[in-house]
Formats: sequence, structure tokens, C-alpha cells
Amino acid sequence: MKSLKSTAKALTEMMDAVKDAVFPEYADQHPAEAPQRILRALSPLAGAEAAQRFVDSLPEIKRLLETDVQAIEANDPAATGPKEIIFCYPAVKAILYYRSAHVLLGLGVPILPRMLTEYAHSVTGIDIHPGATIGEYFAIDHGTGTVIGETAVIGRHVTLYQGVTLGAKNFVYDESGRPRNIARHPVIEDHVTVYSNASLLGRITIGTGSVIGGNVWLTHSVPPHSRILQSRYRESFFRDGEGI
Repeated sequence: MKSLKSTAKALTEMMDAVKDAVFPEYADQHPAEAPQRILRALSPLAGAEAAQRFVDSLPEIKRLLETDVQAIEANDPAATGPKEIIFCYPAVKAILYYRSAHVLLGLGVPILPRMLTEYAHSVTGIDIHPGATIGEYFAIDHGTGTVIGETAVIGRHVTLYQGVTLGAKNFVYDESGRPRNIARHPVIEDHVTVYSNASLLGRITIGTGSVIGGNVWLTHSVPPHSRILQSRYRESFFRDGEGI
């Protein structure tokens, strides 16, 4: 591994090339040159074999990103077309970096996958751990504050809105007192929509076709085609500095 500065620079060069390969119609450089650019940037960091296997995965990354852009367009009447989505929507950058990082993680490459997703997190406000498993036609609308944990599993045609958390409810500790890395994040089945600021915590399952309303705090599984809404609000009046 090189220094932090040189590693970050190489990853930026790599992801510029990945973008050109995935969205060739909007490439900054000739798309046919993208694989070699990726190999030059990635090989010194991950090794020649892992770099080549990553390049071999580009068609699948491209296919998945195309479905994601289609899903965003289908869910957002404000979108004027794929070009606007690719150029303007932070979700596209976050998902592109996640899908690339997920492949690298699967190849056993250390550290680099987290560097990619944490960079995307810093510039988009969308935090997707590279270990999460996410199916095709994945849409994030707005996205700011969205968090997807390491062991989350997301099916096909899932839409998340801003502020959604797919997180852990608690941890299991080993004999030394360290938290064990076990499945601890939600499983979201196909055709699920989760509205803004909902928190889905623990290894729960959200059944196919369900809708989770905004501001919901959910720590138990729900069956397919569920509609989960927040509790009815309660009006309270406070006097003399009293709090909740």
C-alpha cells in the first residue's frame, strides 16, 4: 500500500476510468482506454491479478448501474432523463462507488473498498458499506443522510429516501469484549419503498412489496405487502421550561 495521498490519487484516477467505462456516452476520455487506465491505477494497490479481475467485472457493473439509473428515472418525475440523473444526482456517484467497492471487497482487496465508499459518503452524504448486498434497479431519492450497514441485504426494485438508516440494533461481543462481525442489519426484499428518516434496525426482514413510512422506527420483521406508518402524533403543552 502506498501513502494515503498517493493511494487516494490512484483511486480517483481509477474511478474516473470506471465512470468512463460505465457511462461511455458521457466519457471524459475514450471509453476503450478505460480498462488500461484502471489497470495502471489499481495494479500497484491491489495486485495485477485482482486488478484484471476487477476490469473483467466492468460489464456487470455497467449493467447494474444502467438499471439503477432507470429506477431513479422511474421514481422521480423531476428527472428529465438519464443524462440529468448521471450528471446531477448524488445517488449515482454513491451507487457507482459502492458497486465498484463491493467487487473489490469480493476479490479480497483490503482497505481500498472502504476508502472508495467513505469518499463517496463525504461528497454525497450517502453512506453505503461495501459489504452490503444490493440488487438491481436500486434507487435512492435525494439521499442525504442515508446509511446502509455492512450486512444489509437489499433486493431488486428497492427505493430509499433521504435519512433512511438500515442499521444494527445492538452488538454481540466475544470473550475479549470486542463486537462480533455477524449479520446484524436488515434484509429488504424486492419492490420495497422506505420513506424519509425511517430507521430499520437489526436483522429483520421487510417483506416483498412493503412500504415503510417516514420517521418509522422499526425493529421487527414485517410480512410481504405491509404498510407501516408512524404512530399518531400527540400534542403536548409545556410550561415553565418543561421538556419532553
